[in-house]
Amino acid sequence: MKKIIFLWSVLFILSACKNAENNTEKTTETPKQEFAIIIHGGAGTILKKNMSAEMETAYKSKLEEAIRVGYDILKNGGSSLDAVTKTINIMEDSPLFNAGKGAVFTNEGTNEHDASIMDGKTLNAGASAGTTTVKNPIDLARAVMDKSPHVMLSGKGADTFAEEQSLQIVDPNYFYTESRFKSLQNIKDKEKTELDHDGKISFYDADIKNSKFGTVGCAALDKKGNLAAGTSTGGMTNKRWGRIGDSPIIGAGTYANNNTCAVSSTGWGEYFIRGMVAYDISALMAYKGLSLKAASKEVIQNKLTKLGGTGGIVAIDKNGNMVAEFNTAGMYRATMNDKGELTIGIYKE
Repeated sequence: MKKIIFLWSVLFILSACKNAENNTEKTTETPKQEFAIIIHGGAGTILKKNMSAEMETAYKSKLEEAIRVGYDILKNGGSSLDAVTKTINIMEDSPLFNAGKGAVFTNEGTNEHDASIMDGKTLNAGASAGTTTVKNPIDLARAVMDKSPHVMLSGKGADTFAEEQSLQIVDPNYFYTESRFKSLQNIKDKEKTELDHDGKISFYDADIKNSKFGTVGCAALDKKGNLAAGTSTGGMTNKRWGRIGDSPIIGAGTYANNNTCAVSSTGWGEYFIRGMVAYDISALMAYKGLSLKAASKEVIQNKLTKLGGTGGIVAIDKNGNMVAEFNTAGMYRATMNDKGELTIGIYKE
């Protein structure tokens, strides 16, 4: 009897040690970062063979410029919310990305912008959809969060609120870029020559599947341990009927929670909304104890792919671990940690 009790005691101790090892593996991916930041400039069919050296340099340069703005804010003790906002501003002001200045055109030949931001400390959030005159939509999302009782405003009402908050308002012509306008005309020309007998919008769907999703986004951790995420986009080329994607939807395009992570999405919005992609990553961490890396991989490579969706996310957890996960050929992305180490990527590694 004593031998049996002794053996059970040994097995119990060994089991406890093994569980302790497993828990350590789960929770200590890398040393905790004092602060960190990660950004994306869109995901899609981004192939090196289609990218000129000049264009590749331009994208990398703008990604670096943007992330260094946020990094400097964090390094100097600024908030993750400010870092996210100011970083996204840089990408919104560049015609390289489908946000702000570089926004794509709708079927009616207009530019309509969506954006959202979320505070991981309070779970407060702000978003705007379908605006046409606000120079920096992420600023409007921030104003909705900070200065209104609402989470999302849309259309003319959102533009009016932006004016009342003294945000920078521009003539809609400000958003015109020749390359984006040509993209719209190319799609319309294809639609005119398509013999469509079964009601399918084949070229519209093909454009979604094969194009670059130029949404921009950022997730950051500040020195106080607060997470934040934000996303901004011009939506989908040739979009109709006031279509709104995932970018302004909290839980789909953007999510932040100090207990888990901060996430910004980019991709085929309809699927990101159905899968509540950004929140799902946080939920897997909270309820199943998955690491940020494992949760992101499960959602993007398994769940989203099975739904038929394409795109990716950038995310950062409460310890400063960063992930850029995507199921497309490429995603414009960059990271900086508290040591000032910079990484920039475009293609699938």
